[in-house]
Amino acid sequence: MATRIKTWEIVDDELKETVESMPEAARKEKEHLEKWIKTNPKILGEDILIIGEQVYTKSGPLDFLGIDNSGNTVIVELKRDRLSREVLVQAIDYASDVASWGIDKLNEVCLEHSEQSLEDYISEKFEGVELEDLVINKAQRLLLVGFSIEESLSRMIEWLSSNYDLGVNAIILNYIKTSSGDELLSKTVIIPEEVEKAKTDKKKFKILMSDEPGTYSDEELKDLLIKYFFKELYSVRRIKNVILPYLLRKRHGGQVFTFDITYYDTENRPLFESV
Repeated sequence: MATRIKTWEIVDDELKETVESMPEAARKEKEHLEKWIKTNPKILGEDILIIGEQVYTKSGPLDFLGIDNSGNTVIVELKRDRLSREVLVQAIDYASDVASWGIDKLNEVCLEHSEQSLEDYISEKFEGVELEDLVINKAQRLLLVGFSIEESLSRMIEWLSSNYDLGVNAIILNYIKTSSGDELLSKTVIIPEEVEKAKTDKKKFKILMSDEPGTYSDEELKDLLIKYFFKELYSVRRIKNVILPYLLRKRHGGQVFTFDITYYDTENRPLFESV
């Protein structure tokens, strides 16, 4: 059984059925639905920013790639009609590829979509978000969008969310065309948005700061530094690409050098650029 929202228009104190199908109104997913969502992405959620559309993955193009204000990527899959359980498998397939993407790849996608860097785009769109606190792509959220949903998919989403704290949800849209020709789009969700947001926030972490001197050995400090440099944080990128090169230039009398990767961890992976 599929969940579907029905709407009637009140005209002269009488109920009149409205047109509730995009195909009936000659509206299409690619030409209309995607365009509408781009004009106001808040229909997907207050905390979601679209950074790419028709983004190529190893499993094909995903409709929208978003990022939330916790730094998690959001895989958005649209259907003009009913959401079936196969859509969940498709979204998981996309997410399995996106999960491996670093900041450089996401920045490339964002530049193509918005002509802004990921950092600038997030700063502009997410008021009050501290970029230094974001861990980019630490987790992936799945957002399925359609006009009705199979009961089995609804049950699967609730089970995954409740038992595994997976960031997955479905938005059920309702298209309405009134007798006067006005077009309306409303929505409902399977998981309350504040519940899903709380699950996402559980994945965030903060490092408590202290003014007390540390008791680490040199080897422990080296290991912590290596782990820090492999985090997908903006602060790490600034240290590697700006601060360290600047300090090394100062050390060598302000000379400009061509930088090569010369610092490695214990598994011979590059840490940062140096002279």
